[in-house]
Amino acid sequence: MTMPGTNDRPRAGSEHTDEAARAGVLRVLVVDDQALMRSGFSMMLGVEPDIDVIGDAADGATAIEMCRRLRPDVVLMDVQMPGTDGIAATEIITGEHLAKVLILTTFDRDDYLFDALQAGASGFLLKNSDPDDLVDGIRAVGHGHALLAPEVTRRVIERLAAPPPTEDAPDAERPRSRASALAVLTARETEVLRLVARGLSNAEIADELVVGEATVKTHVSSCLAKLHLRDRVQAVVLAYEVGLVHPGD
Repeated sequence: MTMPGTNDRPRAGSEHTDEAARAGVLRVLVVDDQALMRSGFSMMLGVEPDIDVIGDAADGATAIEMCRRLRPDVVLMDVQMPGTDGIAATEIITGEHLAKVLILTTFDRDDYLFDALQAGASGFLLKNSDPDDLVDGIRAVGHGHALLAPEVTRRVIERLAAPPPTEDAPDAERPRSRASALAVLTARETEVLRLVARGLSNAEIADELVVGEATVKTHVSSCLAKLHLRDRVQAVVLAYEVGLVHPGD
């Protein structure tokens, strides 16, 4: 029986799931408390050949249950919902490594943004974003990249790259402490990190350094692993914290 406010697509069966995985199709779960929004997003994404909307949910608790059962690649997650909200659901979904989460909300608020990132979300877009940006965002998150709407990227940098001083870590000492972490990187990895922090894509970095894109991907992955960073967002924050790049670079 289908629960109220949820919808499992018939194509979410194991046979179709295996076919989708082999074809490189991203399996997406849409979560929003408004039925019209769920329907609209599902129809918009459903026409994309590399995206398979496997179901939808009206609240966070149902989304968690469906993630455990269906194992989507990406969850398109609303923030404000009855019961378990999108932030709490994101923390559980990412904590159990069930799926990557792209937060989508009408509320352009710093607390939602930072709470979502701290909960493990890989991306954050506003509902008034261009439809093409949403589709591209799902692809980016699904393929392991972090995504922030351009209008919130600077706020992330300003807030996370300049935390208030504490007694244990005075502001004058923190950059030296964090900068020492870069000692584990090679010179080329440090250069790649700097270009990532400037907002360049892997392809643009490859052009800048005159190397193959596969080589850049290897360097980026190595940077994240050596520095114990979850994604490119954290890499950007670290680069600003240690002064590897500065606003306006």
